[in-house]
Amino acid sequence: MNFKKNIFSITSKKEFEDLTLELFHYQIINNKIYRNYINLLKINTLKIKNISDIPFLPISFFKTHRICNKKNEDIIFTSSGTTGSIKSKHYVADLSIYMNSIQKGFEYFYGPINKFKFLVFFPTDRIDSSLIYMVNYFIQKTYKNGSCFVSTYEDIKTIYNSKKNILIFGLSFSLLDFIEKYNIGKYDEKKLIIMETGGMKGKRKEMIREELHYILKKYFHVNEIHSEYGMTELLSQAYAKKKGLFQCPPWMRIYIRDLEDPFMHINNNKIGGIDLIDLSNYLSCPFISTDDLGKKINDNEFEVLGRTDLSDIRGCNIMNHSIL
Repeated sequence: MNFKKNIFSITSKKEFEDLTLELFHYQIINNKIYRNYINLLKINTLKIKNISDIPFLPISFFKTHRICNKKNEDIIFTSSGTTGSIKSKHYVADLSIYMNSIQKGFEYFYGPINKFKFLVFFPTDRIDSSLIYMVNYFIQKTYKNGSCFVSTYEDIKTIYNSKKNILIFGLSFSLLDFIEKYNIGKYDEKKLIIMETGGMKGKRKEMIREELHYILKKYFHVNEIHSEYGMTELLSQAYAKKKGLFQCPPWMRIYIRDLEDPFMHINNNKIGGIDLIDLSNYLSCPFISTDDLGKKINDNEFEVLGRTDLSDIRGCNIMNHSIL
């Protein structure tokens, strides 16, 4: 099976489910950490016939184990973390898969990247950040359009001279820092997209998404603020075009788990922990139980509502130290 090709060719729910089951058994054979985790749960893998039965690996394992199905990696992405905290590391065995996921995922929702000029509000001092790698990839692919990291007011003034669609992409605190210093005036809203990736990274006091979006909409004179949802441990991203309602590309799917029973998923419109299937992660682990809180609205949309109170799922902390 050519996973690398087939993952990004999924066009139906059945294709996703069939490929997910194949990748589950591939993981059992090739991923020692995931296999040992399944064994500790005393699960008979031969009885798993539906994707609803597949167990999700707690995301904390990326902090304590090298989760990679290959001996060598192309790159190691590291989470930002907080001072003194253990950082997650994602050992990416094939960087071309990440590049495919970056471009195909974005284009699934927004169309060809060559139609855009990306103005990026990110610090550039982190070479091991998957997010920095992603936005740098966009810039490199569209530099002829004038895409760049924004460092001065002169960089962003170029939006008035652009014939391309403008996508302003930034960390929440970076965008807020900028708009407190400068006034860019009104721009053609039809050609302008503002996308935030959330998180103040300790630079500012956290605020709810509605408050952040209100401030950004007022400054940039747009009706909607877009959002991107991703993390160090994933090679794919979800996007929200309005009201914080995220959607996944065809090779990615989310579930909401019960906060009291981490092995049970709950119905739509109930708040719980976010579990993710990201098939582009097949060389690390595609089945991840995150520390994020969320709510699934329907089969296609979900909300991200914050972080769970406990960073480790009940019972998994002991397992974390038991798996070698």
